[in-house]
Amino acid sequence: MEWIVLVLIGLAASSLGSLIGLGGGIIVVPSLLYLGTLPGFDHITPQVAVGTSLFTMIFTGLSSTLSYMKHKTIDYKSGFIFLIGSGPGSILGAWVTEKLNLHSFSIFFGLFIIFVSVVLTLKNKLKPIPYRKDRGIIRTFTDNSGKMFEYGFSPVIGIIISFFVGFLSGIFGVGGGSLMVPAMILIFFFPPHVAVATSMFMIFPSSVLSSITHITLGNVHWLYALALIPGAWIGAKVGVYLNTKLKSKTIVLILRTILIVVGLRLIYQGFFG
Repeated sequence: MEWIVLVLIGLAASSLGSLIGLGGGIIVVPSLLYLGTLPGFDHITPQVAVGTSLFTMIFTGLSSTLSYMKHKTIDYKSGFIFLIGSGPGSILGAWVTEKLNLHSFSIFFGLFIIFVSVVLTLKNKLKPIPYRKDRGIIRTFTDNSGKMFEYGFSPVIGIIISFFVGFLSGIFGVGGGSLMVPAMILIFFFPPHVAVATSMFMIFPSSVLSSITHITLGNVHWLYALALIPGAWIGAKVGVYLNTKLKSKTIVLILRTILIVVGLRLIYQGFFG
């Protein structure tokens, strides 16, 4: 029974994660924390939930990347630049996780998620930052409907932001997509489809680096990870398929809704759980 529940969690988390570029950790972590309070399941600390989630996301990221490669929506150049910052940040974040207890972890994680959802809600009211058009990297992308997008960023700013994102990824075990996707959409004006695909491309190596740290610290529940991986692999492909069929506005709406629900749940759990 426990394995079935974990496989379903992996499937659902990875489907939604690869659809909107979060990697699935934003669902896996709170799910593991909740299951740890139920009879029949091992007690799960925040550190183990994060470590297990990040290890699972190695397979979510790889599966999603292979699928998005076929649809040619990954911006490899931008992804590699962002990885320069997110890699070291994720390692540092994994060590910081050791200092958090369950209640403070849930509250900070929940507030972080709510903040991201609010920023996404204000997306249309924000204006492009001037430097992206004057210097740095400028990219173009044409979606399936024929609509052309122009976006870009300063490599230095991109590395700084991705370091911060990687740091939060290592702390909360969310793969970084919950902040990187909104950052790419809001600050650098990436097309949502490209932002999601590039985020999943980044999640694979970032999760490997974070997982090595968490494995060293003994923060991976191997039996739970093995149960989550099959669902995560299949779910990633389901999410990619849905991503290619939905409009950009729909993807952003789904992202905002999920962030708000999960964020409120975590804050409640932190105060009253």
